Parts: sequence; structure tokens; C-alpha cells
Amino acid sequence: MFLVFFMVLLMTVFGNALIIVTIKGDVRLHTPMYFFLVNLSFLEICYISITIPNILSSLAMQTAMISYAGCMSQVYFFTLCATVECVLLAAMAFDRYVAICQPLHYRIIITGRACLCLVSCAWVCAVLSSSINTFLTLRLLYCGANGVSGLYCEIQPLIRLSCIDTWLNDLCDTLAAAVFGVGCVVFIIISYIFILMAIVKIPHQSRRGKAFSTCASHVTVVILYYGTLIFMYLLPREGSSPQLNMVTSMIYSMGTPLLNPIIYSLRNEQVKCALQKTFTWNSS
Repeated sequence: MFLVFFMVLLMTVFGNALIIVTIKGDVRLHTPMYFFLVNLSFLEICYISITIPNILSSLAMQTAMISYAGCMSQVYFFTLCATVECVLLAAMAFDRYVAICQPLHYRIIITGRACLCLVSCAWVCAVLSSSINTFLTLRLLYCGANGVSGLYCEIQPLIRLSCIDTWLNDLCDTLAAAVFGVGCVVFIIISYIFILMAIVKIPHQSRRGKAFSTCASHVTVVILYYGTLIFMYLLPREGSSPQLNMVTSMIYSMGTPLLNPIIYSLRNEQVKCALQKTFTWNSS
């Protein structure tokens, strides 16, 4: 198991770092869509660095314990990364919407400054949301059980363990999930409804296929990320299998960061060409 998690860590860091280096090294990829992809790849490296190192330490030391400070650090940074990813995926959907539905205004709307503002907004909102929810989690008291059925610390399992009134924690956690989770996925769905309507109206089949291909990678990542996220949080609190919860959380927190660079490199011709150019240049 140590080797499995270690390989997942190495492959995720290497894959996402390769995407970042490839995009930075190819001038043709210096566009808003790939600017968002660089930020997403960096975020995935952060994601995997929050959970797996502690798992590796636990496996090496043959213990399932984590310190209180370590647990709260995981809560803060994991919540921060999850929030940033939700907003980033929504920003990428907006970028595709403008590119396909309003192509003549693309360079006016999606400027470098607009991209920087969207990414900055994602991180600022994430810091505020994570800080508030982590602060409220820090005030919780635990009178008996102190076991979290998972591979890492999250807000909801800690709220369930507390022996004091947690209505404020539940309220803030629900608001954050509604705004950054439900709100972003609804925005993405609406964006792709308009995108699909615009693509259907394109007269030439080759142009329709090209429009679809520019969205395919993003749609795949959205389905993978939100699919596991929705499944995990819609599971009933009582009676659900701990093993099922653990597998779902592994896919959500480790599978998505590992698969993202594979999805973007396999389904995106520009990224594939840039990767081939990078490897050819390195080998020569």
C-alpha cells in the first residue's frame, strides 16, 4: 500500500508538473484556456500534497493517528483547494462559453487581466471560506470518540464527532457547499447548455467537431470531479459503508488530480503536439 500511494503521488506531481512546463514552454499555448489549465494543474499538485504524505507516514510508522494540529491543517488546506477547484472549473466553462457563443468578442471579454482577476477571485474566496469554516471547526469540543473514518481530515466528519451544538458549523458548511459547490456546477451546466445550442447551429460538421473537441477535456474533468463529489455528499450519514466512503473520497481527492493531466494530454491535440515537441527537444 505504501508503494501504491507513493506511485500515485509521484505520477500526479510529475504529470501535472509536465503539463505546466509544456504550456509555459510553448508560445502557442499562451492563451486564456491554458492559463486556467496551468492553475488547475498547480492546484492538483497542492491537492495531492495535502493528503498522501500523511498517509505514507502512517503506513511507514504503522499507525493511523494524526495530531490535532495536523488534522486542522488538512481541514484548512483541503477546503481551500476544493473551493478553488470549483471556481476554476466554472471560470473554464465561462471561457469556453465566450469562445464558442461569442467568438468575435472573445479577445475583448477574456483578456489577460480578466483571467488574472478570475483566478485571484477563486483564491480569495477560497481563503475566506476555508478560514471561516476551519475557525468554527477549531472551537468544537470532543468528549469521547476521536476516530475519523477516512484517509484524511474533513470538516463534516469532525462536526459529527463533536459533543456540542454544531448548528453554526452546519450552517456555514452548507452555505459554502451551496455557493461554491451547487452554484458553480449550476453555472457550468447552464454554460454548456448555451454552448451545445451554439454548436448545433454550426453548419459545417468539421467545425462542430472542432468546437466539441475544445470542450471535451473540461467536460470530462467536470464529470469526474463533481460526480464523485456529489456521490460522496449525497450518501446518507447513517448506515453508509465506511469502505464505500473511503473509496469515494480516494477517487475525489487522489484519482481526479492523477487523471487530470492524462485527460488533457489524451483528449487535446494542441497539448499532445506540445508534449511531443517537448520530449523531442529534450531527447535531441
